[in-house]
Amino acid sequence: MDLEFSSLKDLYLRVDPALNAKKKEFDRLGLTYIQKEDIWNYLVESKWKVGKDLMLSDIVDDILNTDCSLIDKYFKEKNTSLNDEEIM
Repeated sequence: MDLEFSSLKDLYLRVDPALNAKKKEFDRLGLTYIQKEDIWNYLVESKWKVGKDLMLSDIVDDILNTDCSLIDKYFKEKNTSLNDEEIM
């Protein structure tokens, strides 16, 4: 069964249960400031940007198995950059 998505929003909605599970993992680790959108944005910008013909199972696997410390580092760097831009 081939699934095709017409937009990133459609894909996001499809993988929302996996994002919820990863968010709960962050909460258990005490990293409650990480939101589902942060997890999604990290993967879109760093992992899937270069991917081609990704399968839904690969995307879900990436969500569930990406090291939390990588997402946390991405989140902190991105927010530091945003804060620096606001100062200027």
